Amino acid sequence: MTIDNHLPLIDLHRHLDGNVRLETILDLGRQHNLPLPAWDVDELRPYVQVTEPQPGILAFFTKFEWMRRVLVDYDACQRVAYENVGDARREGLDYVELRFSPWFMAETNDLQPAGVVEAVCDGIAQGQRDFGLRTNLIGIISRTYGPQVAWKELNALLSQRDAITALDLAGDEIHFPGGLFGEHFRTARQAGWQVTAHAGEADGPSSMWQAIQELGARRIGHGLRAVDDPVLLDYLAENGIGIESNLTSNVQTSSTPDYASHPMRHFMEHGILTNLNTDDPGISNIDLAYEYEVAAPAAGLSPEMIRQAQHNALEMAFLSPEDKQALLASKEGR
Repeated sequence: MTIDNHLPLIDLHRHLDGNVRLETILDLGRQHNLPLPAWDVDELRPYVQVTEPQPGILAFFTKFEWMRRVLVDYDACQRVAYENVGDARREGLDYVELRFSPWFMAETNDLQPAGVVEAVCDGIAQGQRDFGLRTNLIGIISRTYGPQVAWKELNALLSQRDAITALDLAGDEIHFPGGLFGEHFRTARQAGWQVTAHAGEADGPSSMWQAIQELGARRIGHGLRAVDDPVLLDYLAENGIGIESNLTSNVQTSSTPDYASHPMRHFMEHGILTNLNTDDPGISNIDLAYEYEVAAPAAGLSPEMIRQAQHNALEMAFLSPEDKQALLASKEGR
């Protein structure tokens, strides 16, 4: 199955702090005399990229170490954001939503989260100007740090309120349930932001219900455990709640044992809006074309389903109806 060139190619679930070029890690490491574990791309790769399935999500998170450690200053944060836009354009994307956790990016080198947010927003803006790729930013509250730090992270994101489109909740879903963050997301909605949330990846359907009913999520990241609740499946389909599927990432984190076991096909058969995304492409060592051409067929998606997933991405995008129509028209004319 090839990508349909008459439809926009869109990635809605892509962490920019999980997509740092190996060459950039080496360059920043040399500039700042960092103790990198290797000094060429091939030798560095196993420290940063997944070469075999990890025993769980937290093991997968260890691959972020050097992507974070090279964020030594705000210029590095701006560079990584800028390069993410360029990478998405080179992949042939027509629209991308990039997400990031300022606290996660700031913590290792004691940066100010508000400074990270400003740097990322500047990098994205410059990338859009230079590469001509429409890019929207999603801010993340990293639940792993707890609700008090989450307020600091949210306030940092709100300092660039007009440059951010939506708020996401990510991190340790088991030990930091979404109920701890209801007020944070109420504040985000009052700021005019859309809401998505990582849920149903490590925890069960109740985590997804909470994200929808209390946080106000219109999309769910991963959402694997929805298959355990028939009522939830019906609710997602009837209310147009999208699931941002990440096939390769879910296999690599052992959230699902293999592609064939992934529930995305079941979601599509149930009429649920779901699309294909890369999650952390710099760690997974994939691009979006890989998800369409390799992962989706391996997950049992028919050519018709894969095309529908590409169309769903446009429907799920945090864009106005007018912007969606313009994006579609720009492809249909080709």
